[in-house]
Amino acid sequence: MASLKQDGNLLGLAREELEELAVACGQPRYRGRQLYHGIYARGLRDFESFTDLGREFRAALATRYRLAYPEIAGAFSSCDGAVRYLVRLADGNSIETVYMPEEDRTTLCLSSQAGCAADCRFCFTALLGLRRNLTAGEIIGEVMAVAAAQNISRKQRLNLVFMGMGEPLLNMPHVLAAIRILADPAGLAVPLRRITLSTVGITPRIEALAQEPVRPKLAISLNASHDEQRTALMPINRKYPLRELLEVCRAYPLRSWERLTFEYVLLEGCNDSDADARRVAGMLGSLRAKVNLIPYNSGTELPYRPPAFERVLAFQRILIEHGVPTFIRVSRGQDIRAACGQLALAGAGPSESRPSAL
Repeated sequence: MASLKQDGNLLGLAREELEELAVACGQPRYRGRQLYHGIYARGLRDFESFTDLGREFRAALATRYRLAYPEIAGAFSSCDGAVRYLVRLADGNSIETVYMPEEDRTTLCLSSQAGCAADCRFCFTALLGLRRNLTAGEIIGEVMAVAAAQNISRKQRLNLVFMGMGEPLLNMPHVLAAIRILADPAGLAVPLRRITLSTVGITPRIEALAQEPVRPKLAISLNASHDEQRTALMPINRKYPLRELLEVCRAYPLRSWERLTFEYVLLEGCNDSDADARRVAGMLGSLRAKVNLIPYNSGTELPYRPPAFERVLAFQRILIEHGVPTFIRVSRGQDIRAACGQLALAGAGPSESRPSAL
């Protein structure tokens, strides 16, 4: 419980850790399970609300510990219903979380790091550099803070996608610790089939993820049809080239209900030709996979632009003709800098929106 020793915040502790805490406080182990249920299933935020615990235990908890969500420091609403939340962490760093409501479900796009070290050339988050990893408690905290702000009930259909700021597999221990609580029926009770982790393709971490007993769905950020092109767009490809990445994907143990998702951001005149589409189809044709095509979400800081929608449709048609299920994903929240690849703390103030060195 290293994080607990630093700040006393119980948010992010697993059931077993809370049981140990209860025993250390002279209580029966089951009191820790009651704490776990109150924090995550009931969303209680002060110890006096834990009326199933004894008064003395509640007072002891209030003296030694706290239940603190990250602060929502700003909310930016889109004309399409999406909301970009600026979430301030206890040390002053900020992250962003995007709320996307739909008729039959709600999706939260989560950050796993403050900033990002992957340095993808077309991504605005890369301009920030990496500041630090989030703890499991901070990841859970961004979910619970936004859920509270939007009155998202436990009964609503909630999807969680780790597609915000950061590379989740470079913060794997904390991300997986958070997912275990998020997916636990006694915790936040979000089914694993509604949790997706997106990676730039850290192949050793993908192999490690495959061995995890509790793991989300996997999405791979592909964005190119050959190594030279991908390295120019995603420098991580030098270390983990396409051949190695595809080998790991072929070996990945998919569950009966599952497909791999490959995300492909279309950049005008760069990776959007018919030849690119045919190469992608050749790479992915043997995999149980689908492709999400994402027309680029542009901004003044970077030179890339989205292709014409006719070109997007032509790219999709070629993949489908080659037997690859392919969908077009037009990102929500483009008008508030909340769309895919745009998160860069817009509106955070000068002290938090400066690029920082790796």
